[in-house]
Amino acid sequence: MTQVRRPARRHAALLVAGLLALTGCGSTPDEPDDPSPSAAASPSVRRFVPGTPGAGDPYFPTYGNGGYDVREYTVQVRYDPATDRLSGQVGLRATATTDLSRFNLDLAGLTVRAVTVDGAPAAHTRSGNELTVTPAAGLPAGNGFAVEIRYDGEPAPLENEALGEGGFIHTPDGAIALGQPESASTWFPVNDHPSDKATYVVEVTVPDGLAALSNGEPTGRTSADGWTTWKWAERTPMASYLSTLVIGEYRVSTGEHKGRPVVTAVTDRLPKGAADESMAATLAVADYLESVFGPYPFGSYGGVVISDSRIRYALETQSRPVYSAGFFRSGENTSIVAHEIAHQWFGNSVSIGRWQDIWLNEGLATYAEWLWAEHSGGQRVQDAFDAAYARAGDRVWRTPPGDPGAAELFSESVYQRGAMTVHALRSTIGDDAFFRLLKTWTAEKRDGNATTDEFVTQAEQVSGRQLDALFESWLYTAERPDRPE
Repeated sequence: MTQVRRPARRHAALLVAGLLALTGCGSTPDEPDDPSPSAAASPSVRRFVPGTPGAGDPYFPTYGNGGYDVREYTVQVRYDPATDRLSGQVGLRATATTDLSRFNLDLAGLTVRAVTVDGAPAAHTRSGNELTVTPAAGLPAGNGFAVEIRYDGEPAPLENEALGEGGFIHTPDGAIALGQPESASTWFPVNDHPSDKATYVVEVTVPDGLAALSNGEPTGRTSADGWTTWKWAERTPMASYLSTLVIGEYRVSTGEHKGRPVVTAVTDRLPKGAADESMAATLAVADYLESVFGPYPFGSYGGVVISDSRIRYALETQSRPVYSAGFFRSGENTSIVAHEIAHQWFGNSVSIGRWQDIWLNEGLATYAEWLWAEHSGGQRVQDAFDAAYARAGDRVWRTPPGDPGAAELFSESVYQRGAMTVHALRSTIGDDAFFRLLKTWTAEKRDGNATTDEFVTQAEQVSGRQLDALFESWLYTAERPDRPE
């Protein structure tokens, strides 16, 4: 994402990771619902317990849910901009990670009409953005199960005091569903935390003449009775906040690159020019970054340029980043393209498992901007580091990017000091080890989740250096680190 502490010792970070493992997707509450003496006494009798209403993230305890792992979402929505009404049906396939008596999903605002689990009607209740589903029978750990949910209503954005507006936003010509750290729950029921990645099939039905863009590969388009259904499939696991829906009047361009489909779109509210040229540069940027980071991790390429005063950022929505038009007001801007395309490796393919580690996404993507500038004949990476180090104010040095706190999640420290951390690492271990590290990291963690401690361990293994002191000073201290030698 782009906008117009770590604890003092590594063993503390490992303790937090251990607590996440206990309280996250595979968690079991201390006390089961209505325990019976016979069940407690007999190991052969399963004790079904509720899944947790939260994935255990210290920054956002209510985000996501525990007790199951989603493998696939099938999202079918119909949206009429004239009435701002959305109706949808979502199917999800998941595996129970504990013996579940009930489980939660995240859903903001919309009304649930019916729920089934494995084809049987299931009870459901709502409390705020929590949807609790109680199946007719318990769900044994290790077993797969299928959920179908029908819902409708007028979707609305989510307000976050520290992070601004995100989620489903009604526009004059359609809608935009976008945001970080949460947004998906405003248009479909979901386990809305990056620790539970899944594949997605999305079908969006809109009035004829409007585009309906989402993630992944286009899989077809059908029209009937004045409505058109746009079909998309993201077959590589994706964190929920990386899903998107953009509906409206857009110039849509399609093509193919290296055997993969390419889909870009620019709002008709912008004249042809810099935004279109910047989207056309996506492939050149992706090819260069592939030479640095390893194989491009997804089955399609693209980008979408929107124009809405409420959205003044770009977001690395998987395979097809979304950019605010403001990035192109002064002309072609491949720097922002480099940032969001770099996220396809750092943040999307290799995803964080908790929001505290966001610097792994933003620091490496900002560093990719510096790499791209040098590659394309602009400022040298060393000069970019020197300039960032010189201009950083007290707030940057007071905010440790490895543990910035929820309110500073997208602060300058996370981006700029995060990128400076990457360069300090490069300066310490040398170019050969540094670039081997980047490719090793993206290969070994591909399609999964990762932590800062794992990155430090990988860096030490590749370089043969002990790096605790370097990462401690750059990521977890509230003061200006010394420049690397």
